[in-house]
Amino acid sequence: MAPSQPSIILASGSPRRRELLTSLGVNFTVEAADLDEHSDHTDPLEVARDLALQKGRAVFTLHPDALVIASDTVVALGSKQLAKPATAAENAEFIAELSGQVHHVYTGVAVLSPQGEDAEVSDTRVFFRTLTPSEVQWYAQTGEGLDKAGGYGIQGLGAALIERIEGEYSGVVGFPLSVVLGLLRRHGVKVLGD
Repeated sequence: MAPSQPSIILASGSPRRRELLTSLGVNFTVEAADLDEHSDHTDPLEVARDLALQKGRAVFTLHPDALVIASDTVVALGSKQLAKPATAAENAEFIAELSGQVHHVYTGVAVLSPQGEDAEVSDTRVFFRTLTPSEVQWYAQTGEGLDKAGGYGIQGLGAALIERIEGEYSGVVGFPLSVVLGLLRRHGVKVLGD
């Protein structure tokens, strides 16, 4: 008899991550990691990996028989990391900085289970259009970017700010499906008709 699959926990309160994991046909519960997000790394790719692992470990410690999947997104413009803006004014500053520029969206995904832990990072390059000052102010006033790394949501009105991307769209949303699928399969989770 095959061993039963562990229960799956998504260590994130993000509705976007919930929606994407649901789209894979995975049954899971949600338990957002409760931790102060801080990494000693400076490389944004390593920050994304480290924070995803930290979130995963925080939940896995409470559920050591489960499979925990966690994710963290870091937006980097050159060496500067753009977190979640606290106010509409700060959101406008972020969007003005990104205007006409290319930035990286690094999304780390960690899977922890009784088999061990794995973490990978997707890297998508995002090319912003050159925006007018009124476009910057309009977007900031929508409030859409306030809970998102970098201050914009590609899956919403923020799509109008972007000229093109190189890499995985779902990585910019905050849950790169190619990485998620690979890690889940590595831990024995059947997905997409396996």
